Amino acid sequence: MKEIYDAGQLSIVHGVGYPNPNRSHFRSTEIWQTASDSSRFEKYGWLGRYFDNACKGSDPTIGVTVGRQMPQAFSGPRPIGVSLENPESYRLAASDSPEEGESGSSMDFIRKVNEPEAETNSGASIGSVAGRVSSKLSPLDYLERTALDAQLSSDKILSISRKASNQAAYPASQLANSLKLVARLIGGGLSTRVYYVSQGGFDTHANQSGTHERLLRDLGGALNAFHSDLKAQGNQERVLIMTFSEFGRRLAQNANGGTDHGAAAPMFIIGPKVKAGLLGGAPSLAPNDLLNGDPKFTTDFRRIYAGVLQNWLKTNPEPILGRRFEPLSVV
Repeated sequence: MKEIYDAGQLSIVHGVGYPNPNRSHFRSTEIWQTASDSSRFEKYGWLGRYFDNACKGSDPTIGVTVGRQMPQAFSGPRPIGVSLENPESYRLAASDSPEEGESGSSMDFIRKVNEPEAETNSGASIGSVAGRVSSKLSPLDYLERTALDAQLSSDKILSISRKASNQAAYPASQLANSLKLVARLIGGGLSTRVYYVSQGGFDTHANQSGTHERLLRDLGGALNAFHSDLKAQGNQERVLIMTFSEFGRRLAQNANGGTDHGAAAPMFIIGPKVKAGLLGGAPSLAPNDLLNGDPKFTTDFRRIYAGVLQNWLKTNPEPILGRRFEPLSVV
């Protein structure tokens, strides 16, 4: 990270959080993912609202999550985006040993179900049943469209991931492997606006020192390799990297050599076009300035979202964030 900072391509935003902080992992993650207030529950994610407001008509690969589960940040009125761990396994798999008369492909099965003249062994027409249901917005029609989208996007991602090779040495970790894949998809030309990867393990309630050191080394090494990979591709200028977490840690160490859930944390923003250096006010560590033992937040995280939406993704942040937040100048 220091190498990126010295190159003038790293911004560190001090003391990021929100009013009335919640120390529950689930609830605070939900607040960050939906850009909502701690007193209000929001159904859709801030990136899902971005896709819905600014990327209508886009194919599912407009947002790609590397992992098993789509983040709540991607949820929206018209869900879009794909989640995968490996392009080779992101497929509609054929049966290993289809029975006689069965198709080995999920797609073939769905098509057969919707064929007007398809007959079952008993002579009943599957197609006629599907036809009657489709007059009431058939679930089968929806299933077929969804499956076709999945088939097309899986073919596209697999093809594109094979077009480019990584041009930097990455450390051996899950985060690094995720960023290696993202670098290949960017290098191959996938028309994605947002990639989402994650790194766990920072809930250091005990024995924090060694764990924290290892995690930060992994984070810094993976991001530096990814940054170098994009530069070698000639794509570095097109990419903005932003990190976030649901909360920071408390100021005081607990009895187990760790720290508990806090209220403010730094965010890292990386790229050739970032406003490099230290942004925002550093939280005071004076005892009288603490919030129940925690450093107080000094920058609302939604100001950073607003700055990224307005100055990088080139869209109006207000309908996405639900109200006006003064965009933080991060680009």
